[in-house]
Amino acid sequence: MTRLKGLGWVVLLGGVVMALSGCSEAQVFEITETQFGAMSELGNGKVSSYVKFDGSGKPLAIGLTFSADAFDGLPSGSDFHHCFDRNEDGVVDPDTECIVGHERVIPLPSRVSRRSDIPFKWALLNWTPQGHIPPGVYDSPHFDVHFYMEPIENIFALEPGPCGPEFARCDQFELATKPLPPNYIHPDFQNVDAVVPAMGNHLIDLTGPEFQGEPFTRSWIYGVYDAKIIFHEEMLTLAYILSQPNQCFPIKSPAAVGVSGYYPTQSCTRYNAESDEYTVSIEEFVPRNYSAPDPIPSELVR
Repeated sequence: MTRLKGLGWVVLLGGVVMALSGCSEAQVFEITETQFGAMSELGNGKVSSYVKFDGSGKPLAIGLTFSADAFDGLPSGSDFHHCFDRNEDGVVDPDTECIVGHERVIPLPSRVSRRSDIPFKWALLNWTPQGHIPPGVYDSPHFDVHFYMEPIENIFALEPGPCGPEFARCDQFELATKPLPPNYIHPDFQNVDAVVPAMGNHLIDLTGPEFQGEPFTRSWIYGVYDAKIIFHEEMLTLAYILSQPNQCFPIKSPAAVGVSGYYPTQSCTRYNAESDEYTVSIEEFVPRNYSAPDPIPSELVR
């Protein structure tokens, strides 16, 4: 059963939860295996956040679910959320001085965001109809699905400016490109100065197939700011989604984490023919404990 194809079950579920209001959290989880969060319009359809739990309350999947018609009538151009007068002529040109894309803030279900042992709190969905840099790699229409660990007010305080290829505020660009302790990031992920306003810096896996001459279909990215991980991201093309995949890929995880909690080890994209819906999710969660940061090598310090 899904939220997008039929909402009747939500009424029933509400009655179950009320009946169990005196029961423990674990007992509620045994019945409410799937929880849905915020819903937003996309294209001609809807996108919603969701989480799946096992009977003990351990997260099994955190993700977004898309109705099939969400990929029809997708917007073009920019939503003008993030613009900067790059040539300093006193006028912002919406075609050349705004990030070309559309964003949706999608809070995760409260049973995720309120738990201290799950570091992910909200999702940011970005649709980029022309793709983005670097040319020849990520310049095809695609979605960025960010699962944020950092509070939303901190992310939206990252402002446009003249620094870096994505035009970030210069002092924030410096903080965003600070090196991470090496045990907090997988060694295949590299800083390429991809600091985006209202997002953060993006560390890219340069060993990925799209950098080895293969077409870009999907890629895993870590977001960072001020020497810490702030989001996990699955980036995937519209063409890949519409191929109706049912695939999971292992996440290249760092040796240690700076925040205790459940972390995913798989990133999955699926099509459900029965409901005519798609999901993009992080799955196979494992509990990880805080580890102290390793010293940053002197050659990485700017």
